[in-house]
Amino acid sequence: MKLCLALAQINTVLGNVQKNLEKHLAIIEEANSRGADLVVFPELSLTGYVLQDLTPMVACRPRVDDPVFAPLLAASQRLDIVVGFVEEDVRNRFYIAAAYLSRGKVLHVHRKVYLPTYGLFDEGRFFAWGDSVQAFDTAYGRVGMLICEDFWHASPPYLLWLDGADLFIFMSASPGRGVTGKDVLDSSRWVNHILRAYASLYTSFVAHTNRVGFEDGLNFWGQAALYDPNGELLAEGPAFEEALTLVEVDLNQLHRTRARLPLLRDERTALVQRELNRIVSDRTHFSGR
Repeated sequence: MKLCLALAQINTVLGNVQKNLEKHLAIIEEANSRGADLVVFPELSLTGYVLQDLTPMVACRPRVDDPVFAPLLAASQRLDIVVGFVEEDVRNRFYIAAAYLSRGKVLHVHRKVYLPTYGLFDEGRFFAWGDSVQAFDTAYGRVGMLICEDFWHASPPYLLWLDGADLFIFMSASPGRGVTGKDVLDSSRWVNHILRAYASLYTSFVAHTNRVGFEDGLNFWGQAALYDPNGELLAEGPAFEEALTLVEVDLNQLHRTRARLPLLRDERTALVQRELNRIVSDRTHFSGR
């Protein structure tokens, strides 16, 4: 089975949802004309990243009667779409979220679980954290989505793997950091290091989209990427510029890799559950929150 995947690394206009929506629709049209089955945008692609007090003004709800999602859902009749946005729930809490749209429906919404509030990051002051990590079914197999800081923690990808995800979609708004004089930024090197590791450990496809452009002094570096279940890099977008990177994915590689390397078959989930229960119940054990 084949999947033509389009990775859209774009610049956004901070707080201008309408302008960003127009760019999304144009890129979706281009991806469709080039034969894509699925197009993936970065974290907060509809809003921009450093929102702070703008957060309530750019929030929306992923429904057909929402003026932002209505045209995106219509466009999803032609190909599947993953977008990043600010979600407002019924209790008026705001989440960094990603929605998977297909055939006019919202198949899944992931709310960012880990909100970095350290260094140059301030997400915990403006957003609520998500409390669920789940895979879901699509026409191209079972998929899991995570947003930026989520995939810096080992547990969310592991949970998605156990929940059946064969394609991991990671979205980020990762600013460039660590200028060392080498040909890549430290932030880019570290992200691609863990993407390759997850693809290899979980014998799964790992797709990553990162935004580009400048915002409030931050420079986002792009370089969308796709790794196969062997940890091999199949495609990579350019650094620091907008691009739509298309790659054809041979989903049968899952079978070939897992027949050779049966890590999933041999995973001992009951042991993991038992030891986690022990660690959580032991109040003298320093296991984080």
